[in-house]
Amino acid sequence: MRRLPLLITTIALCGGLAALGALDRGGPGSARPSTAAARRPGAAAAGDSSLAKAISADQQRLRQRPDDAAGWARLGAEYVEQARLTADPSYYPKADEALNRSLALAPQANADALTGLGALANARHLFDRARDFADRAVAASPAHWPAYAVLADARTQLGDDAGATEAVQQLLDRRPGTASFTRAAYDLEQHGRTDDARAALRQALDGAYDPADKAFCRYQIAELDRNSGRTQDALTGYRQALDTNPGYTPALAGRARAEAGLGLAEDAVRDYTAAIAAVPLPQYLLELGELQESLDHPDQARAQYRLLTAEQQLATANGVVDDLTLGQYQADHGDPAEAVRLLRAEWARRQNVLVADALAWALHRTGADTEALGLARRARAHGWHNALFDYHLGEIEHALGRTDDARTHLAEALATDPAFNPLQAPRARGTLAALH
Repeated sequence: MRRLPLLITTIALCGGLAALGALDRGGPGSARPSTAAARRPGAAAAGDSSLAKAISADQQRLRQRPDDAAGWARLGAEYVEQARLTADPSYYPKADEALNRSLALAPQANADALTGLGALANARHLFDRARDFADRAVAASPAHWPAYAVLADARTQLGDDAGATEAVQQLLDRRPGTASFTRAAYDLEQHGRTDDARAALRQALDGAYDPADKAFCRYQIAELDRNSGRTQDALTGYRQALDTNPGYTPALAGRARAEAGLGLAEDAVRDYTAAIAAVPLPQYLLELGELQESLDHPDQARAQYRLLTAEQQLATANGVVDDLTLGQYQADHGDPAEAVRLLRAEWARRQNVLVADALAWALHRTGADTEALGLARRARAHGWHNALFDYHLGEIEHALGRTDDARTHLAEALATDPAFNPLQAPRARGTLAALH
């Protein structure tokens, strides 16, 4: 069996069924993971009728057989998947209850319940718990491949790169396919191996049979193109994904990102609005808010930011701990000092590149550039060609009087993706022009 050379892997899975799936990237150059950070290959639009029917059928069966441990585990995973599809975290407590009931009924070797609890913990950003549940699932059933997906994502978010690599390799060995190859692709992208990443995604696409799986792979290829500055290619890819699966909301939001990058503002606003109507993820709300702000529509931007705050409050009420997203929002659109407080708490829980970059930027926004510099360099240490990371580092270096370094990294940001963010890309060009 072919073993892919892996270094680290990708962002967290968010559901019991999503443990079988693969990643969802953040926005264009934003490195912002959404609250529902993974996409299950085969998932369609929000409120997928087949999933709703499966939930209803399992609920009915469990009324008749309340001692069915496997049924409770399956229902719990379905609840978490429904939360992802609808961006409604009120399903998480239901999932918690169902999965724990399964574990109480079958406390020994219940890999399905343990994997589901790990995926639920990842969804709530409780990554240390997710790792522990996944470890227990692997110990109970070493051949249970979904547990390795949950384990890899938890370890990655905790900053355990070597451990994540090991788990991803185990997943590849047990289940080569869409889930594992898309993880490998994202890993390769993070290490600057864009061509290899695209090859891995093509391999995943070639092995996909279900139309929704194919749409998922095409979306991931488009995301790779978008984050590499190949915006027109990305737009084509998002359209192909939607042609294959018209209900796939991430591709709709991706199309909006590409349209914004190409200056098609009206189209971008329309598609973002439709995506948010289907799945109101904080990521989409923040991106539309920033687009509206760049178009000098402050009232519309504030409306999106208010919705983002409301979504975050709802998530918190249902057990989600996400200081990263809120900290990123506060750094650029709220109180930078509050952003530092939130992101220091997040950094204490998990030390990965996303948090390092976000905390570095928040510190810069408060004037603490010396401390910010070390974190910004750490965010880039793996070699990821991430325009936002380069921009943040360049601005920090500029503030510290490191003119040559700042010029280099600002130029790299714009070379990687000239339209990486509707607000910050123009600032990068302005700062670079001033330095020259």
